[in-house]
Amino acid sequence: MRSKIILVMALLMGLVTTVLFFNYMKKFDQVKAADASVVTVIGAKQAIKANTKITPEMLQTMQVPAALVHPQAVRNSTDAVDKIAVMDMAPDEILLSHHLKNQVEEALFVSKKVQEGYRAVTVGVNLVQSVSNLIEPGDYVDVVSTLTDKLSDKVISTTINQNLRVLAIGRRMVEAKSDTPYAEYSTVTLEAKPEDSVTLINANGRGSINLLLRSRINAASDKK
Repeated sequence: MRSKIILVMALLMGLVTTVLFFNYMKKFDQVKAADASVVTVIGAKQAIKANTKITPEMLQTMQVPAALVHPQAVRNSTDAVDKIAVMDMAPDEILLSHHLKNQVEEALFVSKKVQEGYRAVTVGVNLVQSVSNLIEPGDYVDVVSTLTDKLSDKVISTTINQNLRVLAIGRRMVEAKSDTPYAEYSTVTLEAKPEDSVTLINANGRGSINLLLRSRINAASDKK
């Protein structure tokens, strides 16, 4: 009789152990499945250069394990399209929210570059006027105005501004790197005193202007 009781208890304990083990494995499988889940994020389909406006063709959706997703990863393409890339991005790189800025943020970025007491003013240029498009953000230039005297029909060129800092060429606000693709520009944004800005605008409207590129090597002694 006693042996039967022991046998029954052993069977019950075995049954309980089996149930507990089954429940444990079930929870383990659920956790494992959760860890293996993936989420959709937005990545670069091609190389994207800094200060480039993002278009749908530049983007792709990517599946990434949920456990590895960066908190700032862009999940929807609408959050990236028409924004400006802050940095260079490689193909298949996941876009992060701080990699992008909108048009308003870009405008604020430009305004932060302007020193106290100065203004940003943009002038139209062609290849000749812009030293064959060789001027870069951060360079310093002189501005020469060319007018035709109506009475004598004589062409007169005068230096109207000196040592103006270049803030941007076209929409690019940083100096080109060795691998930056060439893009022709037709505008240059300069930093000038308010009164010099007015002189520059008048000259640009009345005649033509040319930018004279200053040397960076002798910048310290050349800033006069």
